[in-house]
Amino acid sequence: GHSDVIVGKFDFFGTNAASQNENLPQNFSLSQNFPNPFNPETQINYELKISGKANLLIFNLLGEKIREFELVKNKGFVTWNGTDETGKQVSSGIYFYKLKSENFSETKKMVLLK
Repeated sequence: GHSDVIVGKFDFFGTNAASQNENLPQNFSLSQNFPNPFNPETQINYELKISGKANLLIFNLLGEKIREFELVKNKGFVTWNGTDETGKQVSSGIYFYKLKSENFSETKKMVLLK
């Protein structure tokens, strides 16, 4: 009946998200940072296919937000020099960067080596 359809729709937010993701339009592209591993800084290229608000967030392994960049251009790059919001150098290790727009987000991994 109709209930099956509704469950299917909501399942998109649940465990099936990964497999269903492939059918979604690619509204942005997020490149692997370069260089990687990096020291002292790295560049992350992005492209947004639709205009709107988007941010690039950097997290540590604990999922704590280190830095946030507002993406004002549809295409460009963010340079991260391994500092947090206060300008303090963070320690070496694995970090995640996440491109987040209104409807989509993608996360990739990078390594800071000192």
